[in-house]
Amino acid sequence: MSKNQSVVLFDGVCNLCNGAVTFLIRRDRHDRFRFAALQSEMGAELTRAYGIDTEEVDSIVLIEDKKAFVRSDAALRIARGMNGAYPLLYGFIILPRFLRDPIYNWIAKNRYKWFGRKDQCMIPTPELKAKFL
Repeated sequence: MSKNQSVVLFDGVCNLCNGAVTFLIRRDRHDRFRFAALQSEMGAELTRAYGIDTEEVDSIVLIEDKKAFVRSDAALRIARGMNGAYPLLYGFIILPRFLRDPIYNWIAKNRYKWFGRKDQCMIPTPELKAKFL
């Protein structure tokens, strides 16, 4: 992984999370992001290394510049790294976490009910395999 790349850890059995990863890959023209499911060996290794409790944070984690970001911080930083108008969403970072995170947590809590879940983690196609750790 190069210095300007970031790692997105995601819930590999969540349909919403898998859709978000696919969405992000299509908009990652500068090849900034690498991906790993939280349930994978690499995901477990990274969450341990960064002291992330997966009982508490189970949907998305961004590792960038040797720091881990969770919940709305992760989502907004990911938007900042995308192409097009998506970086404008990073402006919401000015709102305090106590306002942002409850919305994020509500969506994360209901993601299986609203979007469903898979029996196993997503398996990337051969073309996308280089994007996954």
